[in-house]
Order: sequence, then C-alpha cells, then structure tokens
Amino acid sequence: MSDQKLNKVINEIKDDTNPSSKGLYIIRYTGLALFVMGLLLFTYVMFMGPFELSKSSIEDSISNKQHRQAIAQQTTTMQQQSYTTVFSFIANLKPAIEEANETLDDGDRINDYKQGVYRLNIAKQASTGIIDSYSMLYFWLSIGLGCLGAIIFFLPKIWLRLPGIDNDHIYHNSAMSLGTIGWATGLYFIAFYVFIYWYPEYAVNWIKMVDPISMAIKGQPAGQWFLYGLLYTLAIVVMGVRMFIKYRHSKYHLVRTSSVMFFQTAFAFIIPELLVAFNKPYYDFKNIWPLDYDFFFDWQINTFVNSGSLGMFMLMWGIALTVVVVPVLTYFYGKRWYCSWVCGCGGLAETFGDPYRQLSDNSKSAWKLERWSVHSVLVLVTIMTIGVLYTYFTGSSSLLGIDTYNLRSWYGFLIGAAFAGVIGVGTYPILGNRPWCRFGCPLAAYLGLIQRFKSRFRITTNGGQCISCGNCSTYCEMGIDVRWYAQRGQNIVRSSCVGCGVCSSVCPRGVLKLENGPEEGRFNEPKAFTVHEDGVTVNGGIET
Repeated sequence: MSDQKLNKVINEIKDDTNPSSKGLYIIRYTGLALFVMGLLLFTYVMFMGPFELSKSSIEDSISNKQHRQAIAQQTTTMQQQSYTTVFSFIANLKPAIEEANETLDDGDRINDYKQGVYRLNIAKQASTGIIDSYSMLYFWLSIGLGCLGAIIFFLPKIWLRLPGIDNDHIYHNSAMSLGTIGWATGLYFIAFYVFIYWYPEYAVNWIKMVDPISMAIKGQPAGQWFLYGLLYTLAIVVMGVRMFIKYRHSKYHLVRTSSVMFFQTAFAFIIPELLVAFNKPYYDFKNIWPLDYDFFFDWQINTFVNSGSLGMFMLMWGIALTVVVVPVLTYFYGKRWYCSWVCGCGGLAETFGDPYRQLSDNSKSAWKLERWSVHSVLVLVTIMTIGVLYTYFTGSSSLLGIDTYNLRSWYGFLIGAAFAGVIGVGTYPILGNRPWCRFGCPLAAYLGLIQRFKSRFRITTNGGQCISCGNCSTYCEMGIDVRWYAQRGQNIVRSSCVGCGVCSSVCPRGVLKLENGPEEGRFNEPKAFTVHEDGVTVNGGIET
C-alpha cells in the first residue's frame, strides 16, 4: 500500500463522523453498556435475599453430629425469621455458632476454619430467593452479559485500528492512568478478593449462580474456589480476545496468548475439576513448588499416596517439575517458557492486566525493593517447607522452637492469600499488572536465578538504532528500564524479565530481539562508541 493510500485509510478510520466508523463506535459503546449492566447486576446479586434458616438447612450443612446439634439449638430463634440480605443473616449466624462452640467439650470445639466453612454452607442452604430458583438465568444476565459486552466492545477495533500496537491516549484514560475509574476498579478488585479469600459466606449468591455449571462438570455443587476458577478462566479468555485483536500483527503474541488461554482453561480449570468428578485429588498439573506452596503439606502427600497410581504419578510429576523440568527448560528458553506461556498468574497478567502494564514502576528504588522482596519470599517458603517435611517425617510440630503449623498458616495467610491475591491482582489498576510476579512469586525468583546465571536466553540490543523514544521501558510490565540497556548496546539478562516480548514489539526501530543462543557472549560489555561506514555512533542513539 502506498503512503498516500495508507494515510487515506488512517484518516478514514480516525474520522468518527465517517458513517462506517460511526457505526463501529456505536457497536463499541453498546458493548460497553452491556458490560456495565452485567457488572452492576453481578454486584447487586450479592445483596439479594431472602435468607431463611431451617432445621434441614443445618442438617445438610454439617456432618459432625455434636456440632450440628449444638448449632441447631443456638439458632432456634433464627429459624423463625426471614433475613433480607446475607449481611443481616451472617450478623446473627456468626455469634450463634460462637455460642454453640462454647457449649461443646474441649475436644469437640469448632476451630476458626471450620466455623467459616459452616457459615458458608449454612448461608448457601438458607438462600431461598429468586437466585435459588433461577441461578442460570442470573448467571447469563450478569457474568454472561458482561463477557458478551466486553467482546462486543473489543471487536470493532479490528476495523477501527490498523494492525500494530496502538496505545494512543493511554495516559488520558482515567481507567488506565490512575484516574478515578482506575482507583475505583482497583478497590472493587480488592474487595472481591477479600470476600473470596476470607469471607466467602457473603458471596453465596455468586456461588449459587455457578452451581449448575459445577454440577455439569464435576457432579458437585460449587464452592468459592470453583467460582473463582471459573471467573479467572473467563477473564483470561475474554481478555485474550482483546489480545488477539491488539497483537494480530505478531505471530509470537498470537501463539503466546493462545498458550496461556489453553493452559488456564484445560490444565488449571477443566482437568482438575474433572479429577474431582472421578474422586481423584484436585491437582493443577502446571503448578509448581514453590508457587504451589502446599504441595508438600502432610494432607496433600497423604492424598497422593492414598490415591493409587495416579496419585503417585502426581507426586512424582510435581517433584520432577521442580528439580528437573524447571531448570532444563529455563536453561534453554529463560523463564518466559513458564511466566509468559504457561503460568495462570502470568496468563491473567498478560491478558486481564495488559491495560495496566504501563503503570509498573521502573525506578531503581523499585528494582531494589523487588530483589529483596521476591528473594525473601523464596527463602521463607523454603524454610516453611522444610518445617512441613520435618513434621511429616518426625511427627514433631516444633523445629528450632518454631511451630511448623503456625508457620504454614501464616505463610498461607500473608503470602498465599494477601500477597498473591489481594495485592497481586487487586492492585493491577494501581501498581501495574505484575506486582505479584515482581515482588512476591517465589517460583519467579527461582526461575530468575537460573535465567540470570545459567541460561541461553537474552534480549539483544542494537544501540546504534535506538532513538530513545522510551516505548520499551514504558510498556515493560516488569519495570525494567529497557531503554537504558538499549542505549548502551547491552544485552538484557535481568532475572525479572519474563520474555513477554512487548518491548520488542513496541520498538519502532527493531532494536530489541529475543534470542536463545550460546552462553558465550551473553554478558556483553556496554559499548561507548560504535564505528560504522557512515561515521561514529555514541551509544545512546546520538550519531556523529
């Protein structure tokens, strides 16, 4: 296409008064409206009632006879009332369970975790309103409509934008530049994670909406983690469509996006749920210790051992992943084979989090904090796991004066839930799309150490071509100041680089290239000058 024709096409699609463009914008705004309607209904469903407690609700929710009888006795007055929302219902149920606990002998007491399970089960049984009768209808009107609206919003960009990465006006968009919408979105995500991780009893209406899907897949009612897994997978798939459109000019990104969508859908969601249907242990075949920090917990090992040959295969596969597969693949391909192609956390960051990648802090102080933080988590999970295995093999719960059960409990609360979930994903619109991967993921730290010191992967730079536009640094989700390396003609071998390749894609001069080559020459020295036929280039992009 000649420059004249190209400019004509660009002007036509930028002209929103053009009839064809105007129609596409109407479609986009319609999709946005549908998405907002779905989101509002999804939020409203949480507050819908009524909740009516019955004796059968308690019997169906609690298998322990002593617990069931004690709670039934303390909730007698509740069984005669109707509650308009889950919040008023839980406000009465929680103290009733605590009072029931006080009536039990010491050996029969209900621990905090079990009390939470009882609150969730009882609240779910007590939800008797319209959600209970029309759960699938509400699923399609909220989650389904939201997904459909998002896709309708994305699709017109195929015709409104030419192939190539378009980040026009990204810093003028309130949702993507720490504006009011961005902060509100972040707070919404954080609230969602707080409910899912620590107060799932308030999310029973959401859980009931996906009950039919859970029954169809595994023959059991849904729980909070089925709901979370389904929403997580839908987020990657729907936002993956956006990635296909945005990066449709690049085979690398198309294949990479397809990969994360496939591994999340098949290996992290469908297959583990089907295993439950066949009464086999729930297991994500792509999760690897130390990210899968409870892999060596006693209950997990016992489950594997007691599940026959498949269970033993899962145990051996998990160990082999950590000690053999990870080092070998990282040697050949760097950490990108996992962080940008397989990992569910990375998949969510690359798709759902892509609109926020430019918010990642690339300052030197952030880099220092990142190194201390992520490696501290790696040390902590290693100590915790040593304690867990020590307890498993010796039966003692004390190692050097440390209670190993408390250690694993605190790790799960602080790192597994608060850091990985609430901060790691909830703060996408505030801190960028990789806060967990940068500052908290112990597997990323493990992969990074191998990538830094024993790998064939590097991003090579042609400093003489760099024009210092800064696109590479702006859109590096890991906060790497890529331009600094490019200007010096220095290879990028940073341990934090996940090899997403966006720095190379947004470079207008083709300066950056992802390579897997011989280790020799990988750590090249920065060049002060480059001499060529046309003169001398001072590295930094200044030609003389």
